[in-house]
Amino acid sequence: MKMNPVYKREMMVSSRSMRMPLIITVFNGILAVVALLNMYSNVVQVRLTADVQYSSFLDLYEFVATIEFVMLMFIMPAITSGTISGERERRTLDLMLTTGLNSWEIVSGKLGAALVTMFLVIVSSFPVFALVFVYGGITGRDVLFMLLCFVTSALFAGSLGICCSSLFKRSTVATVAAYGVLALTVAGTLAVNSFAYSMARMNWNQSGYTMGMIGEQTVNSGGFLYTLLVNPAATFLLILQGQTASGAGGVLEMYGTRPSGLILDHWLAFSIVIQLALSGVFVAAAVKMVRKKGIGRNA
Repeated sequence: MKMNPVYKREMMVSSRSMRMPLIITVFNGILAVVALLNMYSNVVQVRLTADVQYSSFLDLYEFVATIEFVMLMFIMPAITSGTISGERERRTLDLMLTTGLNSWEIVSGKLGAALVTMFLVIVSSFPVFALVFVYGGITGRDVLFMLLCFVTSALFAGSLGICCSSLFKRSTVATVAAYGVLALTVAGTLAVNSFAYSMARMNWNQSGYTMGMIGEQTVNSGGFLYTLLVNPAATFLLILQGQTASGAGGVLEMYGTRPSGLILDHWLAFSIVIQLALSGVFVAAAVKMVRKKGIGRNA
């Protein structure tokens, strides 16, 4: 089977540079510091109070998982948002298109190399995650499910970055656009639901029905809740809350209660599938944009 030449070149360059070892070192260094500080605070608390609260040990898993997710969402767009636009700035994109490489090979090779880099970073953090096994409460299945969430989020953020990179000529503009769209996806959907839920509660209070919990139970953010299906942070928080039993009801219940349904009962499956589908749309758009601009330049 023939290996993608763009992927092969990117991995060769990455393996010969200090970029990947530096990212892995800094990434795991931050995680290790957070984990060790958390363990130290728990040990000090036990020595002072002689009271062992095993629920506090789950904070280690929550802290490490949250820090890793946040860093993934910040690092992945930065890696991919300059891939295509960087080739265009160096004026090597046209040369790549004249070598017989098609736009799919260019985009998939660039994105594949970035995903492999982030996958190595994620796998290298497993020893830090394994510290929670000392206290129990988290199983290997939970860690693997969290790994699936990380890979899905990395693919979503990476495909968004490479789509912006193929759309804009400058890497700086592409990076800003990628972070802007990602911020709207994460913070924007949460803000819209918060606003819709606040307006629904306000309308219910102004209607004069101060008695009767049945009416209050129907107050929610409406159809805006389903915008959270595209939000990687909401998916991560739901998985984390399900594994650690933290939070007062979860992310979805923050925006009101509603009757169960197909999507609500299988929210995590739908959200992961939708985010993977959107990743495919971003990649397809990037391929089309590279092909269009390549044809336009060669015409």
